[in-house]
Amino acid sequence: MAVFTDDEQQRIQKAVANAERQTSGEIRVCIEKTCSDEVLDRAAKYFAQLEMQKTRLRNGVLIYVATVDRKFAIIGDAGINKVVPVDFWDTTKEEMLSQFKFGNLVEGIITGVTKAGEQLKQYFPHQAGDKNELSDDIAFMDGN
Repeated sequence: MAVFTDDEQQRIQKAVANAERQTSGEIRVCIEKTCSDEVLDRAAKYFAQLEMQKTRLRNGVLIYVATVDRKFAIIGDAGINKVVPVDFWDTTKEEMLSQFKFGNLVEGIITGVTKAGEQLKQYFPHQAGDKNELSDDIAFMDGN
């Protein structure tokens, strides 16, 4: 799926790596063209499929975007949801949306990744010996 150029993919991956330097949390970006389900259900499906629940502290975050249908969601694992306020991701989503409204898909995703890292840092600061538990690659899905 050619949604992004190589340079754009590298910029997103670099944003993930940079964000994860601040936190022990793990961030993944998942992209597909269409989303026929309710967006949070779809994001949860890919969260499980990408085995994001297998981090040691259960602090994985998925940023899911359906490019054609213009839907997106941010979901966190049980470890995150246990300690953060209910509206924890709202400001991140609003900042992403402000980029998306102007057609800045890549900038919106990078904004979301960066903000997620900043938010996670509050509850899951980076610790000595932390290792990258999940790939920083973008997960491109085919909608199945």
